Amino acid sequence: MTTIASGTDTLTRDALAVLQPGFTGTSAPSWLLRRLGEGLASVGLFGRNIASPGQVATLTAQLRAERDDVLVAIDEEGGDVTRLEVRTGSSFPGNHALGAVDDVALTEAVAHELGRRLAACGVNFNWAPAADINSDPGNPVIGVRSFGADTALVARHTAAYVSGLQSAGVAACTKHFPGHGDTAVDSHHAMPRIDAEPSVLESRELAPFRAAVAAGSRAVMSAHILVPALDPARPATLSRRVLTGLLREELGFDGLIVTDGMEMQAISATYGIERGSVLAIAAGADAICVGGGLADEATVLRLRDALVTAVRSGELPEERLADAAARVRALATWTTSADAATQSGTSTPPHGSLSPTPTPTATADSAGTEGSADSAGTEIGLVAARRALTVTRGRHYAPVTEAPYVAAFTPVANIAVGDETPWGVAAELRRTLPGTETGSFTGEGAGAEALTAAGSRRVVAVVRDAHRHAWMSEALDTLIAARPDTVVVEMGLPQAPPRGALHIATHGAARVCGLAAAEAVTGA
Repeated sequence: MTTIASGTDTLTRDALAVLQPGFTGTSAPSWLLRRLGEGLASVGLFGRNIASPGQVATLTAQLRAERDDVLVAIDEEGGDVTRLEVRTGSSFPGNHALGAVDDVALTEAVAHELGRRLAACGVNFNWAPAADINSDPGNPVIGVRSFGADTALVARHTAAYVSGLQSAGVAACTKHFPGHGDTAVDSHHAMPRIDAEPSVLESRELAPFRAAVAAGSRAVMSAHILVPALDPARPATLSRRVLTGLLREELGFDGLIVTDGMEMQAISATYGIERGSVLAIAAGADAICVGGGLADEATVLRLRDALVTAVRSGELPEERLADAAARVRALATWTTSADAATQSGTSTPPHGSLSPTPTPTATADSAGTEGSADSAGTEIGLVAARRALTVTRGRHYAPVTEAPYVAAFTPVANIAVGDETPWGVAAELRRTLPGTETGSFTGEGAGAEALTAAGSRRVVAVVRDAHRHAWMSEALDTLIAARPDTVVVEMGLPQAPPRGALHIATHGAARVCGLAAAEAVTGA
């Protein structure tokens, strides 16, 4: 596309202000710094931009040298979806683990500590929390990113997460409006559809978003899903009925509305990112998230010019674009003041204990929590991961005391999680039981392959959403039939019945969940 804007006029600056692009590399490219000087107000960080906390701090300082109020956004949910710890696994369990504990003070404390670490790196805007209700356990993209399937539980933990994160000076972005939980399709690949009645949407999907608005969430992210009861023609991201009519007018949300990634196939394959971006702003969105897969200057210029052209042709009202840009700048102003308050110690800390005690065990055979938080120095993420464990002992139970064989049954990772981040229990078990060996298995015959590889060693089978993968369930059947002393660690949704000599549900695959599970495997 031919560049049509000068880079200095108000219209062009507004068009740049509503974009939230990504980039490649661990330092800011010259084009990005130049566009910040021309009006770009936001930058998105992804795993490819992160090497260490110190490097991120240097990077964000580089951005702020060009624009001191830049919004530096990140997709840091904790749990399975981590960018700050993309190569090691998260120090914080994700939403499903927090929902399993169901202690809102703990959720708030975890979100505050995660926010504190983001703020220390110069990140002031987090595309989290996910407020989706996991009403379809077969959902391929939400799963353990949700606090759970109970509406009231999801609502109270969403509010607690928002409060905790923002008490650290980091703006929360509650997602994916109006709710991505009841879908069987991943919007990264195609357009999901929810055919729920309006009354169901009102009582189920919308409740956590109402709670987030009441808690003061500074931003809400739209979902690329079609909900015919709300708008039969357009997905939520492009729907004026959903963004303006429902979110703004009915729910009373006055903060920033951000789109999910516009390069996702639900939008890009149907409308194209330029057309989709124009329609999203016209519908009521204020910021266009793009850069997960398209991270270059050409994309920024294409979107900028598409917005300018739409205004000049009369398709997009200039005042709507100006209003969107103003909301972006208003959030930037809030983050600047919130950072100042945090630095001066005048921000409100989360209430509740940072070292909560474990919940009581349910029964001798099905313990709600095996770990303890008896050490004052224990980090809050590990405390939460220990409390989230559900441990079920079978007839052949005995702790693992000699180096085992860890068989990881590995599904294809969804795009939101990615395949860069390590998961499992092998690394943690190896520290406790030197000589622990491991292998990864997938597909038909995986169980027999794992048995052969294990030899005479005791088997620890690690799975992720066994209920969603027939081959994975069959592999467990094979293992347990041959080796009744097999230990099973479920690091996804624990929908399948517990089985094995010891069954541990971690409710997520964060690094700390693996550490807590390893403690339970060895009887620590």
